[in-house]
Amino acid sequence: MQNKEDLEKQYIMEQLRLKDKINRANCVNLKELKYIAGVDLAYWEQGETEYAVCCIVVLDYNTKTVIEQKYFKDQVITPYIPGCLAFREIPLFLKTKELLEQQPDVYIFDGNGYLHPRHMGVATQAGILMDMPTIGIAKTYYRVHNSNFIMPTNNAFAFEDIIIEGEIYGRALRTHKNVKPIFLSIGNKIDLDTATKIAIEQVTKDSHIPLPTRLADIMTHEVRKQFNL
Repeated sequence: MQNKEDLEKQYIMEQLRLKDKINRANCVNLKELKYIAGVDLAYWEQGETEYAVCCIVVLDYNTKTVIEQKYFKDQVITPYIPGCLAFREIPLFLKTKELLEQQPDVYIFDGNGYLHPRHMGVATQAGILMDMPTIGIAKTYYRVHNSNFIMPTNNAFAFEDIIIEGEIYGRALRTHKNVKPIFLSIGNKIDLDTATKIAIEQVTKDSHIPLPTRLADIMTHEVRKQFNL
């Protein structure tokens, strides 16, 4: 197995190669959007072995009804390398995606997309590999190039663009009054305004996290309980 330093160099080279393939044009027609999926992963250790589960929840975009739920559990052999998380998560995601009977129109990942030092968070990298629209929504801020974000006003759906070195990387979006913002960025084949509209549409009164990734997160905990973890 390669050491972490060599892997990091290899992964960064691959991210830089893929960077030119990011499609920032909007390919999503909200009037025709039918199915949306949330993706989340959870990790744990059993002895000296690390495992992870990927959960995908597919919803009817308009009714928010759950159409399908799938998961895949496997051993994780790729080490954690900051900025290269996609290389740990995408293989498991793709195996879970193969189980789906209903193909979503858009995937929302619990994580980042364009909001990344090389614009290559898991949502972007997966979107390029699938050639599909993807969005990244993170619950905590990923500080890129030692940057900070402007806190949105304390109103529902207030947002501030995250501008780093003159470029818009994403948005800090407050989905309810008196809650912390979420951090939204495009993945692939979608623009930031459309991604924001989708996120707002999928928020419910019970949660400030859009429903697809909230349900995927809940599912990861349920699956882990099945394995008594």
